[in-house]
Order: sequence, then C-alpha cells, then structure tokens
Amino acid sequence: MADLIESAENGIVTLTLNRPERLNALSPEMTAALKEALERLSTDRDCGAIVITGAGRGWCAGGDVKTMEARGREQTFEDRAEGLRRAHQLPLLLRTMPKVVIASINGPVAGAGLGLALACDLRIAGKSARFGTAFARIGYSGDYGGSWSLTRLVGTAKARELYFTADIIDADEAGRLGIVNKVVPDDALREETTAMARRIADGPRVALGYMKRNLLAAETEPFQTVLELEAAHQARCAFTEDHKEAVAAFNEKRRPVFKGR
Repeated sequence: MADLIESAENGIVTLTLNRPERLNALSPEMTAALKEALERLSTDRDCGAIVITGAGRGWCAGGDVKTMEARGREQTFEDRAEGLRRAHQLPLLLRTMPKVVIASINGPVAGAGLGLALACDLRIAGKSARFGTAFARIGYSGDYGGSWSLTRLVGTAKARELYFTADIIDADEAGRLGIVNKVVPDDALREETTAMARRIADGPRVALGYMKRNLLAAETEPFQTVLELEAAHQARCAFTEDHKEAVAAFNEKRRPVFKGR
C-alpha cells in the first residue's frame, strides 16, 4: 500500500499520509512521494488548494523512531546532514509554492511532523489532535524548520519552552497559542477543512499565489523589500481576468466567478 494517497475533486487536491499503524511517521517512500506531488502541483493549473491529512488516528508522528538506530549505524555524519538537507526541501516547498496548503490535523503531530504542519499556510485541528516538538525526548535538536516556524507563531519564550520540555499540548491550547487557525469537533474536521479549501480553490488563484509570496517576505525581509514586492505583484494582478471579473461583479452587485487566470 502506498505511503501517500493522492485524490482530487473539483480543484481541491488531498494528500493523505498513509502509515496509520505508525501514526503516519515519515518514511523515505512517503517523503519522496510528497516532494514529487508538491513539485508537480506547484504548476498544476487545475489545482486550486491542497489539503494534507493523515490516515487513521494520527496526522504525522515525525521521524520513525524504530528505524533510527539502524540508520545511525549505516550513515556517516556527512551522509546524515545531506539527507536532512534534501528532506528539508519539503517544508521549503510548502512555504514557497504558489498554492495554498491546508493541514487538516486529525490526531497527534510531533517532531518533523510538527515542522511540516507549521510550514502549511493554514491549520485546522480536530479536538483529538495533540502537538509536541518531541525532539528532547529522543536527544535530537530539531529539524524540518520547526524552530523557525514555531518561534514566529508563538514567540521566542513559548517556543523555547515547547522545545526544551517537549511538553504535549492539546488542540485547544494550540488554538489559544495561534499554532492552529481553528479547532473543530473531530466529526466536523473533514467538512470544515473542505469548506475552507473550497473557498480557497474558488478564489482568485493568481492573486492568492502572490499574496503567499508577500506574506512569506513579511516574515523574512525588511519593509522596503516587501513594499517593492507588493507593487510588482499588485501590478501583475491588475492584468488578470479574475481582477477584471471582480470589478465587473462589484459594479453589477453580484458575486464574482473566478477562473484562476
């Protein structure tokens, strides 16, 4: 059975992490398939939004602890560092690809899985979701960009606390801290995620892609650089059919119908 399942419906692509017996811990097959899918979907004009969810009762438990000892014996330091650099293309893709990615968090998420979730644009969690950095529990320092993302979401003091203690927090606490955008009952998670993905997929896709670039720059670049990007991106959007349709719809007092171009 494939470690990643892909399905599409009317502009929404769902990627399901599929190792339920291991709480969807990452495997080489899963990360390779996820990277291939994200790279392909980045330029897929039929894709308006991406949802990442987990099979079974977990979202992603991070690295597979059961295989860590064997991998450690087989690899040199240089090999391990290069492998992580390659793996880190996943959170980088999530951050930089022009599609909006929603993490539909249906259960425990930890370690590298938390890094993946935090690299998504939006996070909707079911009540049973649990969140932990986990690295201190296994003598690791952290990967998948989690230290960068968590610091920006919750601030330096709380990010340090969550890394140093590896405490597990529930969905409501994650919502209070701003780690997730919304917490919903478990049985409503799919419906709520689909509703959000539908709004995104039906939106002005070109403009949304440029918004994502602006917002990433806002986290990493000085104000003047962001102003320059906003000027160029806004000018580009002015030439889209979606912008012209939105203006016409406003004047005609109706809802716009966007085409993604």
